[in-house]
Amino acid sequence: MHVRRVSGAYSANEQMKVPFSYVARNLWVRKLTTALTAGGMALVVFVFAAVLMLDAGLKSTLVSTGLADNVVVIRQGSQTEVQSGVFRDQASLIETSPEVARTADGQAFVSKEVVVLNSLPKLDDPSKRSNVVVRGMPEIGQALRPQVRIVDGRTFRSGTSEIVVGRSVARQFAGVEIGQQLSFAGRQWTVVGMFDAGKTAFDSEIWGDVEQMMQAFRRIAYSSVIAKLADANSFETLKARLDEDPRLKVDIKREHRFYEDQSASLSNFITLLGMALSIIFSLIGATITMYAAVATRTSEIGTLRALGFQRASVLAAFLAESLLLALLGGIAGLIAASFLTAITVSTTNFQSFSELAFSFTLTPRIVLQALAFALLMGFVGGFLPAIRASRMKIVDALRAD
Repeated sequence: MHVRRVSGAYSANEQMKVPFSYVARNLWVRKLTTALTAGGMALVVFVFAAVLMLDAGLKSTLVSTGLADNVVVIRQGSQTEVQSGVFRDQASLIETSPEVARTADGQAFVSKEVVVLNSLPKLDDPSKRSNVVVRGMPEIGQALRPQVRIVDGRTFRSGTSEIVVGRSVARQFAGVEIGQQLSFAGRQWTVVGMFDAGKTAFDSEIWGDVEQMMQAFRRIAYSSVIAKLADANSFETLKARLDEDPRLKVDIKREHRFYEDQSASLSNFITLLGMALSIIFSLIGATITMYAAVATRTSEIGTLRALGFQRASVLAAFLAESLLLALLGGIAGLIAASFLTAITVSTTNFQSFSELAFSFTLTPRIVLQALAFALLMGFVGGFLPAIRASRMKIVDALRAD
């Protein structure tokens, strides 16, 4: 009886502690298995984090393109500036709105712009071409984008066939070096400078004089009107004024919201595809891995049960092992994903059908999401194998080789 009480006390006091310490020792002893299992989970977390980082980079690039006190006016029903058309008389009406800011000499802070697409050869493979946004703007248009600065050469002069290219355009396309000439719209355009737009969408554009662009492309209407608000809170007032004017059939949005909408289609595609692949492979991989771990340690499970550990303790031990492996894999995957921030990718924006360059962006929110995903992957993948381990009969487990 004395032996039974000691054994019973030992089991009651230690049944929760021993399996967890056993898990830690087991992971350390089985270094190769632990490394391979955690590595597989790390790969899934890497993909998951990369998808989130890609989406965050896309949104950061486009949303940061717009300023809070700038508005974009395009034709009603248009989704992009390329599809839009705002006639000169309509642009003049917008320009005279009292909600629009003025310069010191009384000039309206309004940029009437034309936006078209032009195909250029890629720098790494001149046989391949991609669309680039070509934006014509007046001189004041550059003042509405304070985040943009000339880093090489100079800006274009009004009334000339001069253009400046964004940093991403200069890195990805051939024939856009300063002094080179681009041929489009039946005219030769001389590259006189390169600008840095602070990793915004403007980095993927070419700028020139709006009137020269309209003549060359035979346009009779602007693509959009960009205006600076005199008061950032006067947006609703200006919107109501434009909506009520029967001479205007236009849509108005804050600039940052306009560019956020431009990212919607591509962002949804990246997120849905990436999440689907991550979830499917993570759950399958984690479950198969943990089932394999249970199958190779049947005799150990029988020994634990024979020593007096209850099924709940065995269940908790194997579930803890799965969570610990997932956490290790999650941390490793995040560390690997962090190196992606040095990479700039380029793809076609589904909304505008033009080339857009952006970088992977790692945020604290993505770190938390990736770790939570790793733990969820470990829990879901390890739960059924843990149930199987806890329900094994002692005799059957001890007879296994």
